[in-house]
Amino acid sequence: MSLLAPLTDGFIKRKYKPYEGKIMAERLKDLFFTKESVNNMADALLKCYPQFDKNTFISSIFDEKFETLELKEKMRHTTECLYRTLPQEYIQALDILKKAAPFIKGFEAMSLPDFVEMYGLNDWNASLAALKHFTQYASSEFAIRPFLDQNPAKGMAFMKECAEDNHENVRRFASEGCRPMLPWAMALPKFKKDPSLIFPVLEKLKDDESEFVRRSVANNLNDISKDHPDIALDVCERWFGRSQNTDDIVKHACRTLLKAGNKRALILFGFGDPDRIFVHNLKLSSNHPKIGDEIYFSFDLKVNEDKKSKVRLEYAIDYMKAGGKYSKKIFQIVEKEYTPGSYGFKRKLSLVDMTTRKHHPGEHHLRIHVNGEEKAKTFFLLK
Repeated sequence: MSLLAPLTDGFIKRKYKPYEGKIMAERLKDLFFTKESVNNMADALLKCYPQFDKNTFISSIFDEKFETLELKEKMRHTTECLYRTLPQEYIQALDILKKAAPFIKGFEAMSLPDFVEMYGLNDWNASLAALKHFTQYASSEFAIRPFLDQNPAKGMAFMKECAEDNHENVRRFASEGCRPMLPWAMALPKFKKDPSLIFPVLEKLKDDESEFVRRSVANNLNDISKDHPDIALDVCERWFGRSQNTDDIVKHACRTLLKAGNKRALILFGFGDPDRIFVHNLKLSSNHPKIGDEIYFSFDLKVNEDKKSKVRLEYAIDYMKAGGKYSKKIFQIVEKEYTPGSYGFKRKLSLVDMTTRKHHPGEHHLRIHVNGEEKAKTFFLLK
């Protein structure tokens, strides 16, 4: 499995812990495209192309603007430097990059498929073959998207072929590259409007032996559910119960629908009737905390069903933003079966600033959701 392929599934978080600390303070852009890693990349290219001007390549990368660039901007800048130092004939340059691909590591390797995205749209045959090769070492999921946007039917015919490949990275690429809402990637408005071309690929991969591939299928289906919940649920209802693998895919694919309280998704997973489940005594340890504090909230869950009931319990925070508007975030507390009765809960709420969330003074709301329905609400004034 390549270093970059699982990037959008949280690889960076798992690889560089703690995510909310020194590593993120450095920011991802400082982890890659270092003097050492770029030198290693240049050595790999020189090995495959003895005429390669290594010194010019490196000096052109580390120009006066380099340190101001974000990670993807550094990738694109490196791609442009490759274009200026490799042969101008596209096929010849592509052949060099394909030979060097196994020896280029890290996010630096993403410049290879990016080269295809930048300069290969007029040569589909050579470019798609190169993307299939590159994705075995560094994911081509971003680079395929201009091709899919240019000709969706032709692009997805290629992705169907990739879905049958022996290499799991290529099979994952078939699903990940056509995700309607792939993080960090260009949008695919045609696929957001009509996801029908995606489903043949997902059907091929739903029973894939690789969890790496199946997780991408689930993420793709979750993307689709945000614009077309009923279409996504048609697929989920057809897959659910086939095997443990497809059940896992469906559960992960329905996470957005479950958080939103979609009744059809809740019924699919056998959750109890929220009208017979109640929340009482919602309390905060402090209603006037300060930024940087940790407070607690507690409540009682009352299950009035006649038998065991499956409960999905979540809390939501309406965070005050800098401009005075709210941003709602939902967090899971527990998901399990409960017999009729009353159950007490207590949870910690951190108000410490993180690189992924800045807190702002003002009124914040805390809500308790049971099987997708809001059951209790309170507020606190953050100072």
